[in-house]
Amino acid sequence: MRRVLTLFFLLVIGGLALAFWLTRPLPFSSEELPQMAGDAVAGRQVFLAAGCASCHADRGAEAQQAPILSGGRRLSTEFGEFITPNISSDPVHGIGSYDLAGLASVLKRGVTPDGRHLYPVMPYTSYIRMELQDIADLKAFLDSLPASDEVPQPHEISLPWSLRSTIGLWKKRYLDPNFVGAAPSERVERGRYLAEALGHCAECHTPRDRWGGLDRSRWMAGAPGLSGSSVAPNVTPAALDWSRDEVAWFLESGHSPRDETASNEMESVIAGLAQLPKEDLEALAFYLASLAPIE
Repeated sequence: MRRVLTLFFLLVIGGLALAFWLTRPLPFSSEELPQMAGDAVAGRQVFLAAGCASCHADRGAEAQQAPILSGGRRLSTEFGEFITPNISSDPVHGIGSYDLAGLASVLKRGVTPDGRHLYPVMPYTSYIRMELQDIADLKAFLDSLPASDEVPQPHEISLPWSLRSTIGLWKKRYLDPNFVGAAPSERVERGRYLAEALGHCAECHTPRDRWGGLDRSRWMAGAPGLSGSSVAPNVTPAALDWSRDEVAWFLESGHSPRDETASNEMESVIAGLAQLPKEDLEALAFYLASLAPIE
């Protein structure tokens, strides 16, 4: 009996070791990616659409031309308190030392250049769909922003969620590069890219399962907000009865057709979206109208 138990124990340990090895963090190497130059002007548009300032800059800085991305915002979740890092151009405390491969590793694989899994509170489950040229452009813009020597603060999470090695297993289940919505036209396809890759709308508007993964069967059907007191509403056609022009106007102004104003969480997002071309806001409205209605 002791031999059986010993063999069982060794098999379990071996299986876990193999699973963690197969899901180990693998950042991109510079040799894996093509050489491409980034355009800081185009990168600012990516930055605005991706909502970087809404998490990594002080509130009210989203509309600034050169926000300081020192991080420090607290995001409350059922798994603990996460504190956004410094992503300024500082090479020590920020990400100024990252090359294209390093930034692509963060955005598309959820891995730091030195090989650590990032927690999925960073929406790489959406950014995985980003085009590499957009990442190059974004890097060029980030490199142009002011540096901050603010020291990143550790997250406040407890076991077992604090074990980063388990995140690789989570990614095997939830890190999916495929888009969810259909793209029956070029305009809807552009809106889908803005919503599902850059804007990561589903990260707030789609409910999650017990392990924190997005429930794709309830895509954009509403979910509790990160703060615990707010709710990200259902924005499928089953609940959102606004016209496409009204949706585009809300994304530009923060005012609904009933003259209600956006929530505090959405206000910072709109501060970035409002600076995008009108065609992009219209594309987002067409995308939302194309979604499957979910009660």
